[in-house]
Amino acid sequence: MTDPDEAVVSGLADGDAPSLPADHEGVRDALREWYEADHREFPWRRTADPYEILVSEVMSQQTQLDRVVPAWEDFLERWPTAADLADADRSDVVAFWSDHSLGYNNRATYLHEAATQVETEYDGEFPDSPEELQELMGVGPYTANAVASFAFNAGDAVVDTNVKRVLHRAFDVPDDDAVFERVASRLMPDGDSRLWNNAIMELGGVACGQRPRCDEAGCPWREWCHAYRTGDFTAPDVPTQPNFEGSRRQFRGRIVRLLGEHDEVDLDTLGHRIRVDYAPDGEHGREWLRGLLSDLSDDGLVRIEERDDRAVARLR
Repeated sequence: MTDPDEAVVSGLADGDAPSLPADHEGVRDALREWYEADHREFPWRRTADPYEILVSEVMSQQTQLDRVVPAWEDFLERWPTAADLADADRSDVVAFWSDHSLGYNNRATYLHEAATQVETEYDGEFPDSPEELQELMGVGPYTANAVASFAFNAGDAVVDTNVKRVLHRAFDVPDDDAVFERVASRLMPDGDSRLWNNAIMELGGVACGQRPRCDEAGCPWREWCHAYRTGDFTAPDVPTQPNFEGSRRQFRGRIVRLLGEHDEVDLDTLGHRIRVDYAPDGEHGREWLRGLLSDLSDDGLVRIEERDDRAVARLR
């Protein structure tokens, strides 16, 4: 085994990942055994259905996991398959998204469109590689890799905020996205993306959070960990969860729910219904409301019609 005090920065000049402890298998076995002994039982970890996993990944974007669980279960009860979702009215899907405070409504439209693509372009069968999955609407590299990993065990190393924090602390990896990718790829065992990616993200979420719980959580990497050895638990910046209460996305959600209940609503009526301090010429008045409606129009959710005496809004 290499000297535990050795800096993990060699190899950067030629594009390689930094050096890791020589005992790769010991590092891997320790993490896998820790994860298999005890981990959080999120329901999407008990399935290999790519549709169910895609729903969980889209819902989890900037939404706390304890809020995702009931929403995920309700969503799948209503639309249990990609075919069911593809057949659904898009406005119903968007209304569900808003009712469960799942963030930007365009994610709901993308998920609906992705399900439609699976049914019409892939004969109801999900593609199984990260590259093919990115052909689905709204599915970027991270989500595609997660679905490939957890549904098909055919993904690359997942690198999210938790994984970056773990690698930075454990192996003194510099705060550089390309280096994180290389280190994560080198460390992941071949053909084991499902268990490995779940395990390393669990380590970041349970033992190596912003406030580390090395001993309390029985971190399996204490033997090799640079931060545990030095006491320096700094980590790359972690984006904070945006405050939902009073946010623009909260009011966008209110607009979509209200328009889902009516064929059309004129702007001032709409403003008064979604905000108690709405005043047509005030700070939160027509200009503010039109900005929200413009965002929803760009997302393909709302249409504004200008008439002789008034403007009205309706769902597309």
